[in-house]
Amino acid sequence: MRNKYVLIYQEMVQKIEKETFKADEFLPSENELAGQYHTSRETIRKALNLLAQNGYIQKIRGKGSTVIAQNKFDFPVSGLVSFKELADKMGEKPITTVHRCTKINASDYICDQLDLENNQEVWEIIRARSFSGQRIILDKDYVSLKIVPYISEDIAKTSIYNYLENELGLIISFAKKEIIVEEPTEEDRELLDLEGFYNVVVIKNYVYLDDATLFQYTESRHRPDKFRFVDFARRER
Repeated sequence: MRNKYVLIYQEMVQKIEKETFKADEFLPSENELAGQYHTSRETIRKALNLLAQNGYIQKIRGKGSTVIAQNKFDFPVSGLVSFKELADKMGEKPITTVHRCTKINASDYICDQLDLENNQEVWEIIRARSFSGQRIILDKDYVSLKIVPYISEDIAKTSIYNYLENELGLIISFAKKEIIVEEPTEEDRELLDLEGFYNVVVIKNYVYLDDATLFQYTESRHRPDKFRFVDFARRER
């Protein structure tokens, strides 16, 4: 027999999907839910934790649990697409705010990620992406200056990949990706709308040209309620 908190979780999922519990509204309190389901607050707390882990609710300290809208954007994990290409498929026009587009001497960390010598110059490009008036993605790009000698703020605001491929003639071939969950940094808090959120999903991209030259390292930092990270896998026989 399944644990009671799992059964409560499944019933609450159905209520969220049928909009009995509506998006952006708060759920009843733990005490109220315990009374409705004739169980303990601890059992309710386990069910709520499961809802939060699976992206149905967001716990907000001191206020309760709010239902997350289920119209998440599908973000292809295995694909190598620019944000502009992804946004075009979403059918919703985002706003890109460029906070920084400048040459810097790469830190030891960035040198390690791009396999560069110490203090080598790179482009640092920091951009926030907004949907429906909410800043939900922070893209931090570091691009080898030896490969890309010039990038402007206007290019960063539209599409860097379009510029690299169609104006510089570079052939972007493949990327290695790493997905982790972290606590937000001060920069995340400043540049994203994260009130009530205590984690960000970080996709680290190591991007290579067709000659296997590593030229770009990116951290794409996502608010966790708006994206569903998807992939297609086929079993090899």
